[in-house]
Amino acid sequence: MCERWLPNKLVAWAAGFDEIDALPDHVGAVDRDDWVAGWFLVQGWTTQGTDGRVHIVLAPAERDLVLGEMRMLLKAVHGVVTGLVGQDQEADRTQIEQGARSAGMAMAADVNLALMAKLPLPFKQMGMSIHKDMDALADAIVHKENPQQILQRLSSVTARCTMWHDLYRFSAESKP
Repeated sequence: MCERWLPNKLVAWAAGFDEIDALPDHVGAVDRDDWVAGWFLVQGWTTQGTDGRVHIVLAPAERDLVLGEMRMLLKAVHGVVTGLVGQDQEADRTQIEQGARSAGMAMAADVNLALMAKLPLPFKQMGMSIHKDMDALADAIVHKENPQQILQRLSSVTARCTMWHDLYRFSAESKP
């Protein structure tokens, strides 16, 4: 299964073995290919960086895609904050709701499976929780939560963003 999208030597290397045939047969009823695929879904395509962060290795186009999504999320946060300081509460609430909703689960709907396989599981979980919370923030705005409550929700989201930047960074994919 995994060899369809990754060369055998890379799969073996990623699992810590010199040859694909050296992959453990004692994994139980799980097929070796499924075991390796599962390892990638949890670990992603990562290395330990010298700066203490986990480096996620992506192709330049994949890196640009993820960074573009992060910029869209930052613009949504800016839209919420800008709307909170506005004078026209009803019009501003619409702007705030639209900004928050733009970074919700709809943003995550167009999934690139090859890219998702390269991302470590905690990264994916954190990203999905942020998208869900942006939808919840938009719902809270519609239900007329006060600005303090909205800022508390937004603070929870941005705390995860800063945690992500403390834990991870993107590295350029190296040529074999």
